[in-house]
Amino acid sequence: MKRSYAIRARYVTALCLAAAVSLTGCEAIEEAGAGPSGVSGGDPAASDGRSVSPLENPEGTKPGLAPLSSDADRAEARKVIERVTTKGRGPRTGYERDEFGSAWLDTADGVPFARNGCDTRNDLLRRDGTKVEFRKGSDCVVVSMTLNDPYTGKVIDFRKRDAMEVQIDHMVPLSYAWQMGAARWPETKRRMLANDTLNLLPVDGRTNSAKRDSGPAAWLPPNKAIRCAYAVRFAQVALDYEMPVTSPDKSAMLRQCGGG
Repeated sequence: MKRSYAIRARYVTALCLAAAVSLTGCEAIEEAGAGPSGVSGGDPAASDGRSVSPLENPEGTKPGLAPLSSDADRAEARKVIERVTTKGRGPRTGYERDEFGSAWLDTADGVPFARNGCDTRNDLLRRDGTKVEFRKGSDCVVVSMTLNDPYTGKVIDFRKRDAMEVQIDHMVPLSYAWQMGAARWPETKRRMLANDTLNLLPVDGRTNSAKRDSGPAAWLPPNKAIRCAYAVRFAQVALDYEMPVTSPDKSAMLRQCGGG
């Protein structure tokens, strides 16, 4: 893996930016389903030619989620998943979406694309879409694009007037994260998770709605070809944020990549 799971360093950077502390201060901290209209059929196993393997996309700044089909890649995937710790799922008590900040903040310091003048949702549409068109006078607001949806393997012709046709999935759902420890995180760290490119993927809206706050033991993408890649990305996020998953979820993730 190219990435050392360095959420601590990114979190420290965010704290230092937010507090505007001195360099010495920063150093001290560091030491301490069926498609909707507009969806055309396609081969679920086919690659769009742009999607990148999660093993080669440790920051999540490159588009899509390419299948992991070689024995070597699947073996590497299992190594990543094996590093994830487990514990039981806690209560949902107190969870509100706003606990992770307002939706699609451009000011969630410590994550890619922060403070670039464009909200997180449009950053992700621009990252993963092709034939992207922007609102007149804007280089941010996406009004149309084509998306090769990794979850269904189909092509979606997106138009902003049908905005819910494409939703941004939190691969590790925020409610799930809350139950696995995020309830005790500082808000700065929760905002990072909610806006981190590693944890975000534009997908078919109906399919994302069906996922809700499920872990991999309860929900996997309909497109079987990318289930191992999905499991790896879920694990990458968990590792980066030092967050456990449930034992059934870890077992399900390993099975998608040929593990026992």
